[in-house]
Amino acid sequence: MKNKTGAPDNLDKNDIKIETIALLSDIADLSTTLYAERKHSVLILLQGIDGSGKDGITKDVFGAISASFLRYHAFKKPSDEEMAHDFLWRAHNFVPQKGEITIFNRSYYEDILIQYVHGWIDDKRRDVRMEAINAFEKLLDADNNTTVLKFFLNIGYEKQEEKLTERVNVRKKQWKHSDGDWEERKLWDKYQTAYQYILDNSKIKWTTVPCDNDWYRNYVVAKELHKTLTDLNPKYPELVSKIFKK
Repeated sequence: MKNKTGAPDNLDKNDIKIETIALLSDIADLSTTLYAERKHSVLILLQGIDGSGKDGITKDVFGAISASFLRYHAFKKPSDEEMAHDFLWRAHNFVPQKGEITIFNRSYYEDILIQYVHGWIDDKRRDVRMEAINAFEKLLDADNNTTVLKFFLNIGYEKQEEKLTERVNVRKKQWKHSDGDWEERKLWDKYQTAYQYILDNSKIKWTTVPCDNDWYRNYVVAKELHKTLTDLNPKYPELVSKIFKK
């Protein structure tokens, strides 16, 4: 995978931060209108390896949206009940209702990433699951006006080591540390190949987010979300009242 992981050299960090603030202000207003109108919804997938910034984006970008309009779900190791069903069963219950924006921290793509990398599924099962995911995302769009907005958080190998090392050495970040993250890091090349597969085979395209610089990472996500909400063009509904007339 050859996608650039850092910010372009010609950008001014302060200018981008100022633009991001303006985008977030608009996003707050647009998300309110989206919720009031209740005709559309947005499902946001944050997919990336350990240390790529999923929690940071949730705080820095989606913190601008009122909690009343926002849902959040983190995909962790499946429970026994979830493992007893098809792999998409645990996802469907958490997709957004009309008017809502829902964030998936990791997602159903884990079932063709980690499971494939570790050899728990073969090429055939991976391909079948990819087809099912494409159909699932099409269903969300066609049947519930849900826009699926997918962000691949692309962090560099050296930058990931820096982030994981901070979780060892910085007291306030130690709660994030997991020995398992370092074990998964040993499979870096396999994960890069697996991510390239989903980028190449998804019907709904991914936004690749360079994540080595937090300020640029936040800007890319905010800009794409802003464009999506603007294109949906939500409108406040007309007053419905038996007491008050126009």
